[in-house]
Amino acid sequence: MKKLLVTCGHLQRHIGRYDAELRSHGIEPWVPTLAGQQFDAAEMAAMLPEADAAIAGDDDLSGPVLEAGVRGRLRGLVRWGIGTDNVDKPVATRLGLPVFNTPGMFSNEVADLAFGHVLNLARHIHKMDREVRAGRWTRYEGTSLAGKTLGVVGLGGIGREICRRGAAFGLRVTGSDVVPIDPALLAAVGAVQQPFETVIGQADIIIVACNLTAENTHLFNAEAFARMRRGVMFVNVARGPIVAETALIAALQSGQVGSAGLDVFEVEPLPADSPLRGFDNCLFGTHSGSSTGEAIERTNRISVDIAMAMLGIGADRLAGWNRVA
Repeated sequence: MKKLLVTCGHLQRHIGRYDAELRSHGIEPWVPTLAGQQFDAAEMAAMLPEADAAIAGDDDLSGPVLEAGVRGRLRGLVRWGIGTDNVDKPVATRLGLPVFNTPGMFSNEVADLAFGHVLNLARHIHKMDREVRAGRWTRYEGTSLAGKTLGVVGLGGIGREICRRGAAFGLRVTGSDVVPIDPALLAAVGAVQQPFETVIGQADIIIVACNLTAENTHLFNAEAFARMRRGVMFVNVARGPIVAETALIAALQSGQVGSAGLDVFEVEPLPADSPLRGFDNCLFGTHSGSSTGEAIERTNRISVDIAMAMLGIGADRLAGWNRVA
């Protein structure tokens, strides 16, 4: 029987839905206990050689880990979700190891979460909730959205859905991306594309929605924050390392950044001693942009389908899915 390693927590929780189907095709699901957020390099390097295919999340999939897997039985890998920054794709390509991800699954969900942060920060909803629970009746003076400028960094599927929501709230919407985006696609969501420096310099609200790459690590550094309007609202629903947190902390301390909504961090979970915890004008999440029942179910289904195809069940369908290495 072929063995399918499942290390992604979202699929681990629901693997029972697929157990009988997998076993009917001669595939044994292997679900190791996940104690933390993800498995580290040593754990993955020990498990991958024993699996014919794997569905992984944010686990360590660096070059040595992939090499260990290929020296064993590993013949295919599915990266559950969109991001592939934890996968050493050049090594996977060199090894001839097929790696697929599942893009386009969470555009609406992550955009919804981004605007959840915007609305909470603009109207101090999180603060009012705490006040009422404490028996107080404090009214906060918030910020109107209509007429303000929203800058979206990253104009892929998620970014364009954020633009669509911004336009619906009456915001002027601009965005930047490292590649030119079809103006018709942007017009359909009420946005225009401009250079990064222009976008961050004119926006009242900035939402980060781009992929993490080697080139944009710490894209938002001290220089970038200094270019922004004083008091800007800053929201990151992309990846933590895109933002230099020391620079963000300094910008919050000085008032250059007026508030921040962060679903992702440089180190996750957010360390207990992080200075970010001391800011009442910040709203935090748990890297949960994709975490709705509907989104998880459809991504689980597609991940299982890709893994089954890798293992010879409907292998002809692999051409229809997104291969990244």
